[in-house]
Amino acid sequence: LEQQAHVRLHVYDMLGRRVATLVDGLQQAATYTVTFDASRLASGVYLYRLETPHQSFTKQMMLIK
Repeated sequence: LEQQAHVRLHVYDMLGRRVATLVDGLQQAATYTVTFDASRLASGVYLYRLETPHQSFTKQMMLIK
């Protein structure tokens, strides 16, 4: 994160349902690593979306149990 900003990081299933909110708040400029407990989720493909006031992106991830 290049500058302080309100950051949202959500995880969605392939039907577009939000299954986790990992970050939702003001974050200082820094490099972050986020881990989360996916034990209640089924194996499969999920999307994660990072949003700030200046940018947003969506990427896929594979959960294998």
